[in-house]
Amino acid sequence: MKILIAISSEQYSGPTLSLGMKISSAFKASTTIVDVGSKISEFGFKEVSIANQVIESWGVSRPGIEVLEWAFRYLLKNNFIEVKDDEGGKLKNKLIEEESNRIEVYLKGKIGNNLSLILRNGDIIGELREEVQSGNYDVTIIGGSGKRSMSHDLIQYIDSSILVVKGFDPTNNYRILLVIDDSPYMKKVLKYGVRVAQAFNIEVDFLVVSKNKTLSEKNKIVIDYSSKYLRRCNVKFKLLTKIGNPEEKIIKTAGNNHIIIMGVSIKSPIAKFFQSSIPLEVMKSCDCPILIVKPSN
Repeated sequence: MKILIAISSEQYSGPTLSLGMKISSAFKASTTIVDVGSKISEFGFKEVSIANQVIESWGVSRPGIEVLEWAFRYLLKNNFIEVKDDEGGKLKNKLIEEESNRIEVYLKGKIGNNLSLILRNGDIIGELREEVQSGNYDVTIIGGSGKRSMSHDLIQYIDSSILVVKGFDPTNNYRILLVIDDSPYMKKVLKYGVRVAQAFNIEVDFLVVSKNKTLSEKNKIVIDYSSKYLRRCNVKFKLLTKIGNPEEKIIKTAGNNHIIIMGVSIKSPIAKFFQSSIPLEVMKSCDCPILIVKPSN
């Protein structure tokens, strides 16, 4: 599995990096931490070019460098990376600069196959989308942006599955709220739900919501298949069936002590733009992390 963790600052990205690295550790995933700094002009770039130099020798402040340094300190403090004794706990790894708006620092991780830090400069959504496409990531982990439209746009335009870290409290005793319907993505949602449950050794609330007054035959088929799958995987779960508006039922059931896992909407991009979708509405209103599973990876 390949995971991309998007950070923005020490002040706001602590929960994102904390939960992201816990998930990466649990899955032993190949992990990249990326910050998107402000765009550098062609003239300015000539002044701040840092190809093949070490951080210790930087005499200029490239936008976003301080965030990368903070992430490195976090990884070192929490024993996610290995450094040589003579490096003194400083980020002395060589930089690889592929283009003017992207630099990368390769680290020796203690989990997974690879761990690296990346700084890109430019438009946040465009740069993250390009990074996801070029890196073929399975999951992108982002913070619950204070800018209401930011998380919405990232979910819309990034191809990987997306975990939005909202209201994350490391002291909270979380359960998984696994939202299952009869969409084509049901099996992948189940797979991700099981992997997270097993990785963190937490129980699952398995939720099926019907808009009708009673459960439909499709609902019953979904319940039967999913229950058998969860039992086969030795995952403890509690079946919850609700009647009514899916958004309202999901949000109310989730509260602030669940990690929601659900599939992306099958609506067209145009329909989602004008009408939104259940995952997007849940993401806006919930006060807990939500993993929106996409079929493309």
